[in-house]
Parts: sequence; C-alpha cells; structure tokens
Amino acid sequence: MHGSDRKLARLFHPHTGKAVVAPLDHGVMEGMLTGLEELPRLLEMVSHFPVQGVVLNKGAMRAHVAAVPVDVCAVVQLSGGTRHCQPPYARSLMCSTVEALRLGADMVAVQVNIANEFEDRMLADMGAIVDEAHGLGVPVLALIAPKGERVVNEMDPSLINHCIRLGAELGADVTGVPYSGDARSFSRAVAASSSRVLVTGGPSRSDFKSFAAMVEAAMGCGASGTCIGRNVFQHPNPAEAMRRIVEIVHGREMLELAEEALRIVEEADLAAEEAVRDTAGD
Repeated sequence: MHGSDRKLARLFHPHTGKAVVAPLDHGVMEGMLTGLEELPRLLEMVSHFPVQGVVLNKGAMRAHVAAVPVDVCAVVQLSGGTRHCQPPYARSLMCSTVEALRLGADMVAVQVNIANEFEDRMLADMGAIVDEAHGLGVPVLALIAPKGERVVNEMDPSLINHCIRLGAELGADVTGVPYSGDARSFSRAVAASSSRVLVTGGPSRSDFKSFAAMVEAAMGCGASGTCIGRNVFQHPNPAEAMRRIVEIVHGREMLELAEEALRIVEEADLAAEEAVRDTAGD
C-alpha cells in the first residue's frame, strides 16, 4: 500500500464506502458568489453532517484549515481560472502539491476541461500533478468536464464517459464528472474505471427535487459519491439540501446516527456551559 492509498481510504465512509465531498473553491472562478461568501459559516454547517472531504483554494485553506474537522479530508484545489477569462473554461495551475501539504492538505484536486483549444495544456498539468502528488504520497482528485465552443452538449454521454476514462488513464485516484443521464453507458464507464467516480453538481438549479433525483440515479449507476457545491450552498436552506445529499449517498440510517451523535455532543456542550455559569454564580 502506498502512502496515497492510506490517505485516500479516509475519503470514503468506513461503513458505506461512499464519499460526500463539499467543494468550497468557487471564489476564484466566480468571485463573490451568493451563498458562498462566508466560508467559516459553511464549514461549521458541513461539520454537522457525515461529510468526508472539503475542497478549498490555498488562501482559504491557510485561513480556515483549523475549522476543517480532523476526520474530514482537507483537499486543496491546485487549478484556477476566472469567468472573466477568454475563454472562461481555461484552467492553470496556481498551487503546487508541496505548498498544499504545507497548508495542511490531505489530498489535492486538479481541474481539466476537455474538447477545447487548451485541452493539451490542462492534460499536461494533470499528468505533472499526478506524478508530483504520488511521489509525495498524496492522492489526487481530478475534476474533468467537457467545455468549449466546439461542445454542442456538455452532457453528451460519449464525452462524459471519455472524462471518466481520462481520469483513470492519467492516474487520478478519484475522478469527478457530471452525470450524463444515460444510465447504461455511465454504469459501464464507472465499472471499467480504476479510478473511483464522484458526481459533480455544476451550476445551481432551481428545482432541487429533480437535481436530487439525478444524484440518486448516478449513485444507482455505481458512483462512489458526490462533489456538489452550488446546488447545496445556494439552496434556500443549505442544511436541508446537504442533509438530502448525505441521505442519498450514505443512506437514512447513517444520516440519523450522525444526527443523534451531534445531538448528544450539543447537549453535553450545553450542560457544560450551564455548569460553568452555575459555578460562576456561586
């Protein structure tokens, strides 16, 4: 077993073998995105659920790593690009694995958008990061999607399946891709992949019920979990949206056990605070 394998095992729930990853790295791309302005508040909310990973950019990791629960994988996003760039789907490396480790990372993430004029550079960056990270015993999450002027349909099953295959072929430990909606071909691609597959959420959708149904369908195709940000944190009730995603991935029983454990901790904290107040009153 390599060092990266030991760290990777922490990303998946010990009982369900699945992972809920919360990406909070949208600030580089989107700026002041509604729902993602207050990272400390979001990290506190995430800590109330059985979430296995949190993705942050390097500055946010440096500022908020203490707020990431010790049993949650801290993932540093190494890629970046803004929506103001021409084209907006270009991504460049903005952090190294060594720097991510200094900041407290357990894992690193890299973004690749295929089927565009910058595909070769992004693939080269991913290959270099996989080599660097594995040389340091760090697992890699590759977030791959088809984006570009030549892409007619970003949910084209053949393109999504190619993204899954790319992650495995280039050595990613986990590959995050959108769900194509074609259960048969998606299932085949997931089953054939040596890299575990997470479903990404994409832009925020107004109909969360249909979005949750899409996540359920993807999990039924063999996905190992989710990496969903905006569809949770831009929801009118983010905690309820996160609760639903956790329920889909880990099951109702695991969700209820986690909520009961949290309730016990909160009651113990409240009792301790009351004891301190009573002592001070004496």
